[in-house]
Amino acid sequence: MSSEIVSLATVGILLLLLFTGMPLAFATGMTAVVLTLWLFEPETLYFIVSRIFTLMNNYALISVPLFVLMGCILEKAGVVERLFYALHIWSGRLRGGLAVGCLLAATILAAMVGVIGAEIVVLGMVCLPTMLARGYNKHLSVGVICAGGSLGTMLPPSIVLIVYGLVSQTSIGTLFVAAVLPGFLLVALYLAYVLIRCYMNPSLGPLAPPEELELPIMEKIALGRALILPVGLILMVLGALYSGIATPTETAAIGVLGSLIVAGVNGKLNFDAVWDSLRRTGSTVAMLTWIFFGASALVSVYTLAGGTAFLQELITGLPIPPLATVALMMLILMILGCFIDWIGIVLLTMPIFVPVIKALGFDPIWFGILFCMNMQISYLAPPFAPAAFYLKAVAPPNISLGDIFRGIAPFIGLQIIALLLVMFFPKIATWLPSFMG
Repeated sequence: MSSEIVSLATVGILLLLLFTGMPLAFATGMTAVVLTLWLFEPETLYFIVSRIFTLMNNYALISVPLFVLMGCILEKAGVVERLFYALHIWSGRLRGGLAVGCLLAATILAAMVGVIGAEIVVLGMVCLPTMLARGYNKHLSVGVICAGGSLGTMLPPSIVLIVYGLVSQTSIGTLFVAAVLPGFLLVALYLAYVLIRCYMNPSLGPLAPPEELELPIMEKIALGRALILPVGLILMVLGALYSGIATPTETAAIGVLGSLIVAGVNGKLNFDAVWDSLRRTGSTVAMLTWIFFGASALVSVYTLAGGTAFLQELITGLPIPPLATVALMMLILMILGCFIDWIGIVLLTMPIFVPVIKALGFDPIWFGILFCMNMQISYLAPPFAPAAFYLKAVAPPNISLGDIFRGIAPFIGLQIIALLLVMFFPKIATWLPSFMG
């Protein structure tokens, strides 16, 4: 059977199953079974099982549930409320200061949690009512929360970076280091956009009320205590990783311990909070694991049939410059991100794209950062746009999905600008890892 027919059949079967409403994990697994029975002997099904066992024996995979558990505990720890209050008091003299405080809180939260759904829900519950009550434009408010909450895709400890590192066989620690400058580039673009818009149109983000502006300086300094625990946890987790003291998996365990300490100091550590965190971690990781199983099975069978080699030769043989090939991959990923969850995209596409990137002479670490930036766009891009639906679940009734989509549109543009900057100036992603050796 020719590789062209196998490739078309694979896409056709997968799309047919997805259009029936079948979850991605089962659709990919069913496609793998159908292809195996069609192309090979039934005994080949044992190959799928062996590949799944090989995947689950990967030690680095343990970091995924640990980082998810860390995020769930911190969500219960009451950090965000104190953090947001301190930051919005300090930025009260800026037009759009509340939005600035929300973005800064989201940045710190992303560096602690790394679970996008939890971040957006917490920011929506804490920041959105305050901004709306102070007369902030609703489109700007929801856009800031969705864009800020999706920073967890980029900033370490990002689950997306971990899974990319596992699939591409690249260093997760190096990916974490490489993501720092592109992540802060995104934050800088968001902050600049909010400040410029609010100074051009002051009604979008009014100043803080007089009682907050006139707060004694010592009281403002005292609010800084809200930053000690979250910043200390970030330094402990990332410091252990970047210094080489701990592996990513060991760092995740340190993060769980640190999150328990934070919750205890804030008086939020109790049986119900821990049990709920464990339950939600189990639910999230179970979903991720089933997608791992299905996508791994499909990629294994497709590779065995020669499809992966065919697509790699097809892409590298295109009569376009190498950077244009990367741009084409980014476009494909962006389109897929509008319809498929990121975990399915990384497992289905990276076994094909990463060897091509290496063959073209590009750095897979740099490409991994581009991929994660692309997946951040997918959190905002309709119709899938999970960030919009996360926020809608906790937003006031007068905030419609249309309002949320309108609010996130400018931030999608900023994300694309950041993606292009890193694509054309790779040093943004590669300088810090080379500097740190």
